Amino acid sequence: MTKILLEAPVFTVEAAIKASEYGINRLELCADFLEGGETPSAGTLKHIKSKVNIPVFVMIRPRGGDFVYTNDELQVMKEDIRILKGYGADGFVFGVLTPQGEVNIGACEQLVEAAGGLPCTFHRAFDASRNFEKSLEAVIECGFRRILTSGGKNTVTEGLDMIKRLLHKAGNRIIVMPGGGMKVELVEALSATGNLREIHASCKAWRASSSKFWNENLALSAVAEHQGKVLTVSKKEVEGFLQVLDN
Repeated sequence: MTKILLEAPVFTVEAAIKASEYGINRLELCADFLEGGETPSAGTLKHIKSKVNIPVFVMIRPRGGDFVYTNDELQVMKEDIRILKGYGADGFVFGVLTPQGEVNIGACEQLVEAAGGLPCTFHRAFDASRNFEKSLEAVIECGFRRILTSGGKNTVTEGLDMIKRLLHKAGNRIIVMPGGGMKVELVEALSATGNLREIHASCKAWRASSSKFWNENLALSAVAEHQGKVLTVSKKEVEGFLQVLDN
C-alpha cells in the first residue's frame, strides 16, 4: 500500500499538540466543534506553530449554518487568509456555494488567489452541493489541491460508494480526501481504488475538566454530555489508523 497521509481536525491547542506527538501528519485547525468548524484565532495558530513541526491547514469559515456568503463575509474570509498567512498557516480550508447549491467559482477563485499559492482544500461544503461530479470539476477549475468529502452523506461509511466514484473520476487531477466519521476498517476498500492518497479522521476524545468546582446551575455547552469536558485527541484512535496506513 502506498503511504497515505493522515490529517486530523483539531479544535484546541491541547488537541493540536497531542495529535502531533501521536504521529498525525497534518492538522486542520478549526474553532467551534459544534458548528463543524469555523475560523480559529491568530493567537491559536501562532502558538500551535511554535509547538508542532507538521503542516497546519487553517479553516476559513466566518460562521456556521450554510456556505452561501455575503460580499462582506467574503471580505472577512480574504482578510482572515491574509492575517493567518502572516502567522504561519501552511494551507487553508474553505468552500463557497451559490444559493442554487453549485460551487461559487468566482468567490472560490478569489479566495484561492488570496492564499497566494498555499494549498487549499475545498471542505464538506462539497457534500452540501447539488451535483457531486459537476462540483468536482468546478473545484478543480478553481485551483484547489484537494476535496474533503463524506460522499454527500453524514459519514464516510454511508457515502462510501460515491467517494469511490469520485476517487476514480478525480484520478491524479485532485486529491479526494475521505472524512467525516472515517473508520479504520474503510481504508482498505478506499485504497483499492488506487487513487487514495490522504484521509481525514478526527480521532477525537473528551476528557474531564481539571476544574475542582462546577456550578451545577450553569450550562455552558449546548450539548449536555459535553458539559464540563474538554475536547482532545485519542492516542489509541491515532495509533489504530497509523498501524493500518503504515502497512
